Amino acid sequence: MSDAQALPRWADVVLIPLINISLALAVSMLIILAIGESPTEAISVMINGALGYDEAIGYTLYYTTNFIFTGLAVAMAFHANLFNIGGEGQAYIGGLGVGLLMLALSDVLPFGLLLPLGMLAAMAFGAAWAFLPGWLQAYRGSHIVITTIMFNFIASALMVYLMVHVLIAPGSMAPESVQFNEAAFLPFLHEWLNAIGFEVAESPLNLSFIIALVCLVAVWIYIWHTRWGYEMRCFGQNEKAAAYAGINGKKVILVTMCLSGALAGLVGINEIQGVQHRLLLNFTAGYGFTGIAVSLMGRNHPVGIFFASLLFGMLYQGGAELAFELPNITRELVVAIQGLIILFSGALTYMSKPWLEALFRRLPKRDRNTAEGAAHG
Repeated sequence: MSDAQALPRWADVVLIPLINISLALAVSMLIILAIGESPTEAISVMINGALGYDEAIGYTLYYTTNFIFTGLAVAMAFHANLFNIGGEGQAYIGGLGVGLLMLALSDVLPFGLLLPLGMLAAMAFGAAWAFLPGWLQAYRGSHIVITTIMFNFIASALMVYLMVHVLIAPGSMAPESVQFNEAAFLPFLHEWLNAIGFEVAESPLNLSFIIALVCLVAVWIYIWHTRWGYEMRCFGQNEKAAAYAGINGKKVILVTMCLSGALAGLVGINEIQGVQHRLLLNFTAGYGFTGIAVSLMGRNHPVGIFFASLLFGMLYQGGAELAFELPNITRELVVAIQGLIILFSGALTYMSKPWLEALFRRLPKRDRNTAEGAAHG
């Protein structure tokens, strides 16, 4: 390894994210100390609230499921050098697709058909919402960041109109649709575990967690083991070289954005078909935006995205427990702590890279080779 590239791959993938998380937690603990609470007690409450009992684990994995979908959506676009920050809107519209299908067919079709049809609806609606910004970028030169931001707001306004004026349940004061027929409900994993003799508490964790794990594998295969994934990565690395090699850049943009939107749309399976069992407003709860930090922290790789999603799932569930157990730590402060994690994992991702590189250069060459060998097994 040359001095020009002093930081090995394992340090970039593992060490830098760990440093970023540590820095964010350190700042968070200082804030907690400043308001008169014990940082060690706060950490203990958060960890116990996220992983300390079976119900907490269920909620943590439920949140993790949404972050896997949105993190994969962002990563898919990143590999084509596209910054898709419209996951929130694509998830919203994906949920609309699931809801419309279930409202229309849950009374007449069995679960065995409603599940695949619901997934197709979520993916199709999410893909369609991402296709338009992709088309504008490919054929009109509109920047993908601007258009996806705009489409988030359009999706929100569209859902408000539909839920208030079109899909609201008759006689309801809340902007919610009628509940779907039970045939449309995704099975909860605690029901399966209880059926085979493992007694666990109820939680919203459902079949969509398994779907998310399948998506992790499918994305890994697509990006690194198919011709289409190779074309996408080539385009993302060097657009001019890809064009010289005969790769159709416009097609890559459209296909990548559609796949990205489809992955984000699967949030609707977890939220609408798996938990809420009706259409309602604001079910996305910021998952699309958090997916950006998940993808960055996970280095746009499915394995990293899984662990980053698990971390944010722990933060969401443990943060809720923290706000409940320690009254001085309000829900707003918990959101601020989550924001610090996103800040250090996103905007300040490579803040520690220069001094890490300098430190690694000072290591004797033999020690550097030993470190690399240990990292690669």
